[in-house]
Amino acid sequence: MEFVEERAPVRLPIKESELGRYLSDADCEALVTVMNVRDLADGEILVKAGDDDNTLFIVVSGVIEVIAMVEGRRKVVNKMKAGDCAGIRSFVERTPRQVTLKAKGPTVVYAVRPDDFELLIETHPRQVYHFMRGLFRMLNINLERMHEKLRRLALAAR
Repeated sequence: MEFVEERAPVRLPIKESELGRYLSDADCEALVTVMNVRDLADGEILVKAGDDDNTLFIVVSGVIEVIAMVEGRRKVVNKMKAGDCAGIRSFVERTPRQVTLKAKGPTVVYAVRPDDFELLIETHPRQVYHFMRGLFRMLNINLERMHEKLRRLALAAR
């Protein structure tokens, strides 16, 4: 994975992300100290299913397609837009990627690796707690969305 060394993330896009709803300005300021910027061209793969890369991504601009194997074929199962976070499960559990993430059009993401994030534990423990609480809330929101989709599919099948 290539990162742009000359560009450091700024607090504002994090604050405007879905995760940022649960973070203070101080939380965002601490977080950007361990993040990098990644610029993606149209069609560029961010990570592939099966990769051991546990980086968490915040989509700053553009679209990330989430591609999974469905009945033996690759299929776009979700599209993530600016403000969305990708890779929460892999980041928290340090498990291999379950899906492929691919840019649709020019896309910019902020990236944080678990090992880099953990550097904040001693210097910014409150910010680490707020960040992890925000990730947990986002996982719950994603679970609620999936349940709603399943409910609609079940009703449509009647």
